Amino acid sequence: MTTPLPLHKLPPLSSLRGFEAAARLQNLRAAAEELHLTHPAIANQIHRLEENLGVKLFERKGRNILLTAAGHRFYPHVRDAITTLISGAEAARHLYDADPLRMQVYVTTSIRWLAPRLAQFHESYPEIELQVMTYSVGWDFDEANADVAIIYRDTPLPDHLHWTPLFPSQIFPVCSPDMLDERQRPLSPEQLKNYPLIEVYTESWTWSNWLNALNPPLSSHEHEYPKGSIIVDTLAAALEMAERGEGVALVNGPFADDALADGRLVNPADQVIDSPGEWGLVCHKDMISSERIKRLIDWLSSQASR
Repeated sequence: MTTPLPLHKLPPLSSLRGFEAAARLQNLRAAAEELHLTHPAIANQIHRLEENLGVKLFERKGRNILLTAAGHRFYPHVRDAITTLISGAEAARHLYDADPLRMQVYVTTSIRWLAPRLAQFHESYPEIELQVMTYSVGWDFDEANADVAIIYRDTPLPDHLHWTPLFPSQIFPVCSPDMLDERQRPLSPEQLKNYPLIEVYTESWTWSNWLNALNPPLSSHEHEYPKGSIIVDTLAAALEMAERGEGVALVNGPFADDALADGRLVNPADQVIDSPGEWGLVCHKDMISSERIKRLIDWLSSQASR
């Protein structure tokens, strides 16, 4: 069993910061400014410490103060004790920094948006080891296995989670320009349903929802739009097929932006629908103070705003 410490011999800890600064700077006013305290507050700390120890720690010399023999003997112990406490506190704060920072992303987010940017992140923050975990099924934050996640949400998060928006939810169709006669564009909802529609069964947005939003039914019954003539499990697969001219995919987010920019894909309807959902970063509120999390969030936010 560890021997109890003689805590009754411990000097007032609140006075040690003031003593260390005053001894180092040899000036009470300078010590007060460094610690953002008043001159009387520092003087009171020194007085309490001297009363507790029963010795004088300083003597005046003009406007400055000098350590007495007792002060000289006491100072290195105080300095070492404060340094040891700082080192221990930093070790506790960064206990898990030696482990990789675990980031959950969906398969499509990883392939079509994050992966092309990871080399830039490593170049900017080589000290942060990032472990990317891809999920193809399940849209919620996996709190047990991930530190931070890029997810889509259309309902409020639990109170213990912190949310950083990345980009809005905008849903639109894409296909290869080779599938279309340019004179046909833009295609109406009725024309679109005549093409092979690629459905992603793991996503909440469907072709029926999107087409009906563009062409609301006149009666209480929805139009009988197809759910999709081709069904896959990820948007990444749907986009690959769309680029090959095998059908029309429905996109939510910026995951087709590069292909649209270089002409591999086009929006055949020239229509975009805003969704009530949102893409963003989520982590526990008690982790937002982590420097690694802060840097990752700031970097991803800057990438999303480009």
